[in-house]
Amino acid sequence: MQGGMHHAVAKGVRVDVKVDEALHIFALRVGPMNLPAHTSHMKMPQPPDLVWEVPIDGWLLAYHPKLVDGSGNAVPGTVLHHVAFWNENRADFLCPNKEEHIFGAGREMTDWAEVPGYGYRVMKGNRIRIETMMYNPTATSYEDAYLLIVIPFQETSGDAGGTPRKSVYPAWMDVTSCGNSGYDLPSGKSEKTGTVTVKYDGVLLGVGGHLHDYGKQIVLQDESRKETVATLDAKADAQGHLESVPVKLFVQEGGYKFSAGNVLKISATYDNPTGKLLHDGAMGIAVGYFVPSDDSMMAAYRRKTSPAHNIAGMSHDH
Repeated sequence: MQGGMHHAVAKGVRVDVKVDEALHIFALRVGPMNLPAHTSHMKMPQPPDLVWEVPIDGWLLAYHPKLVDGSGNAVPGTVLHHVAFWNENRADFLCPNKEEHIFGAGREMTDWAEVPGYGYRVMKGNRIRIETMMYNPTATSYEDAYLLIVIPFQETSGDAGGTPRKSVYPAWMDVTSCGNSGYDLPSGKSEKTGTVTVKYDGVLLGVGGHLHDYGKQIVLQDESRKETVATLDAKADAQGHLESVPVKLFVQEGGYKFSAGNVLKISATYDNPTGKLLHDGAMGIAVGYFVPSDDSMMAAYRRKTSPAHNIAGMSHDH
């Protein structure tokens, strides 16, 4: 896992993928997972890293996550600490030391909607690594829980091909810059900031965010222009448990323009009422889709083979 934490490995968890050719969707199912009540993410046995090999050349258009139990009944998003999809065949364009992080969700269960005319370009055989971390702060235990992610797609060929889409590049703008995303959350009010530099001209189509419990706000600023790109205020329940982080779209204006060399500053504010430091209790990430002016520049981020991972308990089962 990108974070170096060691957990007991949950046994028997796998990823199953169904392809609906008529509807052009992939339905990924990660599970089964048993989630006893009142269990922290450090104590919960965690699924091993799983790999999905993309079976098409084309574009992934959206990501719709939900949690269900063995009978198909909804399980609250509260028990998802986070899930992350990494493309082992591409490096991240903002942080080339990392693999490209193409989708993520936390308890806010952000639904990544389709942006008409755009998509995330994949090639047949791309290896998508799925990292899932669960916990259960609720008083209810859940047996045989599954994480379902529905991904509409468009192939480059065939009658559904239609017009080719413009390729988007996931932009993960993190308060830890290009380091591991998790950090310790001090008691009381706190703010953490980080910067990343955009190396290409292009536009940001929209931006959402990822925080953990007690998170208040994410602000993305263009330091070079002294402009605020987006302010995202989190919604939480009375206890401060995160419920949602909004998404702000710039599609109507043709995207928010970035220039090569622009420095972006990300800030995350928290207010932790527990009276104690929460180890690895915070993340602060602004997440957007970047469309470069010159797509050919991005070929440099493709990788033929994935680098070796030193991950204990890693599984490549399908």
